[in-house]
Amino acid sequence: MSCQELDRYPAGDVVFMDRGEGTTALVHLHGATIISWKCQGQENLFLSQSSVFDNKKAIRGGVPIVFPNFGPWPLGPQHGFARIKRWNLAVPPRKDHNGDVITLFVLEADEETKAMWNYQFKLVYTLVLSPKSLMSTLVVHNTDTKNLGFTCLLHTYLRVANIEDTAIEGLKGLTFINKLKDGKEIVESRDLVKVDKNYDRVYKDAPKKLVITSGPEPARKIELTTFNFPDIVVWNPWAEKAKEMADFDDDGYKEMICVEPGKVVVPITLEPGQQYECKQTLLSHTWTTV
Repeated sequence: MSCQELDRYPAGDVVFMDRGEGTTALVHLHGATIISWKCQGQENLFLSQSSVFDNKKAIRGGVPIVFPNFGPWPLGPQHGFARIKRWNLAVPPRKDHNGDVITLFVLEADEETKAMWNYQFKLVYTLVLSPKSLMSTLVVHNTDTKNLGFTCLLHTYLRVANIEDTAIEGLKGLTFINKLKDGKEIVESRDLVKVDKNYDRVYKDAPKKLVITSGPEPARKIELTTFNFPDIVVWNPWAEKAKEMADFDDDGYKEMICVEPGKVVVPITLEPGQQYECKQTLLSHTWTTV
């Protein structure tokens, strides 16, 4: 990552992970949002050029964290507050015995969160950067004396070569909730799911591995492996919706697809002292066709 790219953000706002050989990640403390993940210099995440970095609004792109609510929320902002709170850097980036880079972020209840959602909690977010992969582990701790109920999701924006040449493998046979059709439930019949319009669908009981491919050049393949994330949201605003969002590039929909692992259909309930661990691992393969 160039000095020019890093200089875009005020000192102290971002955490840089560098494994060497062009494999890096950049995390903004606002929301602990991963805003860049490169393998051998190739960017794998989509970040809107129009995204706002005011430490107030959610960052449009990368991997924002959705907690404690997915979707509209009567108690506070859509998708909860985790993506618009400043997280603490608990463990600065360091290399393990394999040379992988590890860092850890923490968010705990404060007066602002309790005004919306009166619970004590602790979120621990661990990132591990390997030569070809980025593993993100979120652990929710109930530090209250009462039961805690929530939904959570990693709102992952993947960069693709061209949305028209992009496909998701592994969703066939799953029931999805079409959020653009009043929540109508439909069984997916396609081996390869392609997006050609405004999409906002929640696939239930998804397999632990999905494959996202895009081409033609440079061809891209991302393997998404999950743990304790049974639901997958597929989202792309398409042309008309993209133009309605001030922080989204008008043509940005052509270069991205959101494939978001979460626990959103059935909420989680934790008793006092319990914790819930969930994880996504993104594995990158990029090559040039001959």
